[in-house]
Amino acid sequence: MRHLAYSNYKDMKIGSLELRTLRCEDEASFKDAVEEFRNETPPWTFAFDFDQSAVFSNYVAKLEGWSRGVSLPENFVPNTFFVGVVDGKIVGRLSLRHCLNDFLERIGGHIGYGVIPSCRRRGYATEMLKQAIPACKSLGIGEALITCDIDNIASRKVIENCGGIYEGDTNCPELDVQKRRYWMVTGWKGE
Repeated sequence: MRHLAYSNYKDMKIGSLELRTLRCEDEASFKDAVEEFRNETPPWTFAFDFDQSAVFSNYVAKLEGWSRGVSLPENFVPNTFFVGVVDGKIVGRLSLRHCLNDFLERIGGHIGYGVIPSCRRRGYATEMLKQAIPACKSLGIGEALITCDIDNIASRKVIENCGGIYEGDTNCPELDVQKRRYWMVTGWKGE
């Protein structure tokens, strides 16, 4: 597993959507997003290791630590948790893993994202993924692996619209739904 230094690439803005790291002032909007995903069928995890009753600033600090490889949960790699924000409201999130472990290399990839159900079909997922590519490049990721469920047509279109190159489908017996694997060239040329 290769570890790359986090380059402090925290805020990116194109158009009306800003992709940036979570801030303390995002608490209400963030909790709304968590709740909206919890109510979806089936429920989807918007935030990793988030406790509604905990002090929110501690959660923000925990995420910042993860981006530097500090106090990572078991089987996690250094990663940056971005939120997509439009007019002060969190509309989605994107997790950028700085390197791949065995699980991520086989199944999860460098990037995972989601848009809250009430904000879908507005181009936010595409915009978040486009804005994440310079962050991948700044981390030294020349080709980013992105996966989606084989039956997730919307996510497939997002990845393909952003230039993802289809590699094939997984064949992992432990998965209920197999994944489509894509590679996205970031433009990083090496050290």
